[in-house]
Amino acid sequence: MTPAVRRIAAVVVLGALLSMLDATVVAVGLETMARDLGVDLAAAQWIAHSYLLALAVALPACGWLGRRVGTGRLWLVALAGFTLASVLCAAAPTLGLLVAARALQGVAAGFLVPSGQALLGQAVGPERLGRVMALLGAVVSLGPALGPVVGGVLLEVASWPWLFLINVPLGAVGVVAGLRVLPRGTPARPGPLDVPGLLLAGIGLSVLVYGLTVRAPLPMVAGAVLLVLFVVRTRRRPSPLTDLRLFAERRYALATLCSTLTGASLFGTVLVFPLLLQLARGTGPVGTGLSLLSYGLATAASTPLAGRLTDRVGGGRVAVAGCVGLMLTAIPFALWTPGPVLLQVLLVLRGVAIGFAAIPPTVAAYAAVRPESLPDATTQLNALQRVGGAVGGALVATVLATLLPAGTAAAFTAVFWLLAGLAAVALVPAVLLARQPAPEPTPRERR
Repeated sequence: MTPAVRRIAAVVVLGALLSMLDATVVAVGLETMARDLGVDLAAAQWIAHSYLLALAVALPACGWLGRRVGTGRLWLVALAGFTLASVLCAAAPTLGLLVAARALQGVAAGFLVPSGQALLGQAVGPERLGRVMALLGAVVSLGPALGPVVGGVLLEVASWPWLFLINVPLGAVGVVAGLRVLPRGTPARPGPLDVPGLLLAGIGLSVLVYGLTVRAPLPMVAGAVLLVLFVVRTRRRPSPLTDLRLFAERRYALATLCSTLTGASLFGTVLVFPLLLQLARGTGPVGTGLSLLSYGLATAASTPLAGRLTDRVGGGRVAVAGCVGLMLTAIPFALWTPGPVLLQVLLVLRGVAIGFAAIPPTVAAYAAVRPESLPDATTQLNALQRVGGAVGGALVATVLATLLPAGTAAAFTAVFWLLAGLAAVALVPAVLLARQPAPEPTPRERR
């Protein structure tokens, strides 16, 4: 990796860490914010929901904007917008204004992560994509690990606005560094913005994710219908919002499906373990965060190895190992109640499995397309990962809501069998991807 690529990677990683850390830090402070703003906890949930829904609305336009203004310029504007929105969040005197500022943060994050991935992919090429994306994944995985701890400490020594103000100095450093090291990209003429398509995709994706999050059938159906209409419209347009022809490439389609399904396992895991510790074991919030630190650190530590193996043997084979690991680390929780030591061992092993299952199919998807198609590929994959995560979270929440009244043990047994089943389903495209021939080297790789 050249020094120039290292500098690009460092700047992009900072932006990705900010967006992930923000989501987990804020989740810790919802109860405090609800009390200080004089609202109930149900209303305060919109502080989290508005961020996720706005992120989903922004994603479909990311590829078009990246081609139109240049990927580097889009990333810089997104990070500057995210930083400014953090100031607005901290200064918000009412719930309505805070929700609006969080929506602005979500829009910025919707542009920030895919454009950052596209920048890295264009800078390194497919031959070293695994290790660079793994570095990005390793740092991003620290968000769920450190977020609860950082949020708890900030609430202990300061007030909830500091949950947002912590982003400001880091965001400012990222913008200044990005202005110095990031390639701006060459603006192209992607055709006029398909506004009806953008509305269909943005509203459809956000409504679907919302319906899955709150387990409401009507929004699920409405969102799915809007997305089907978007696909039909896009296939008929000469200048579509995003290039769905990428899915004709078998390696890209299999890798994207595998990544979507492992996203369901990832978000299901993030949801179930805090509940297991708090409901079944009576652990407090800070204790829960510290107990789960091993899982996040293991994920962060394993992703660089997963990236190097992906560059060497291919993303499909590494993803197969990760999916098998996800199955094997879920089954013990379904069969018995592990003690404290075994719990930590299984959390570490599951963190390693997540590192092997999540990053390699993403890398394989990006390596299957040409560099000029990366803005479309990153947009599509991030959108589908959001849907996969929402599906995983909704399935876990539905099982728990249905079975918890009958008993805690039975509910968590069913959830962990569900997580094992999700990993088994993800294993199918991973195996098919592993059987695909390696892509032909590009002229740059031959040189």
